[in-house]
Amino acid sequence: MTATWDPGLYLRFTDHRLRPALDLMARVPLAEARTVYDLGCGPGNVTKLLAGRWPQARVTGVDASPDMLAKAKSIPNIAWQQADLSTWRAESPADLVYSNAAYHWLGAHDVLFPHLFEQVASGGFLAVQMPRQHLKPSHQILFEMVRERRWNFLKDAIREDPVHDPGFYYERLAPQAASLDIWETEYLHVLEGREPVLNWFKGSNLRPVLDRLDASQQPEFLRIYGERLLTAYPPRSDGRTLLPFLRIFIVAQKK
Repeated sequence: MTATWDPGLYLRFTDHRLRPALDLMARVPLAEARTVYDLGCGPGNVTKLLAGRWPQARVTGVDASPDMLAKAKSIPNIAWQQADLSTWRAESPADLVYSNAAYHWLGAHDVLFPHLFEQVASGGFLAVQMPRQHLKPSHQILFEMVRERRWNFLKDAIREDPVHDPGFYYERLAPQAASLDIWETEYLHVLEGREPVLNWFKGSNLRPVLDRLDASQQPEFLRIYGERLLTAYPPRSDGRTLLPFLRIFIVAQKK
């Protein structure tokens, strides 16, 4: 079952979500590019920045969500493609295959990441960023909830190990890599407003869960999850809330 996406809700935290995308882009040592793909482009705000970084390239944003692409298509001079990211193939080997916060939604990374690297031209780059937040309280609380009897029917909406450790990706990519840079960063997001952590995840990892809940069930689920998040991430003395967020980055150059 494919999750539905609300571009407006996702973009509510644009500044925070944009920083990892920029950090990933900054570590791609590619002076010029002819073809660039942005996989899991969402509403296209990062795709637009890729086009600005490599202005001579043919840039294509790829996403499975028609709602996200409908928002993205207002951005000119970029090609947009709706496709399943698990089976996507480039028309021809690309100078850059880039993906920010998309592939943690898909499984079989042992097969998928070598496949993605196959879409890259010799001398080109695969650049991927994914959350590893499943190791943190925000996600552990959710995992615990769907194990409870009343919410057990939601367990198939959750993947408890969506992203592997850095060594896993090294083993899959190193044989075909001329260079391979893998690192992790934990960002400290300073959030404002009422229930900001709950609102953050309502725009991302809660989407598949909410899609499986009846409209009558959603308020109670969100109330309980929100209360437990509030215990794990209480407001500070100035009223702001701190959300530590762990992410993994991969920049691999093809032989």
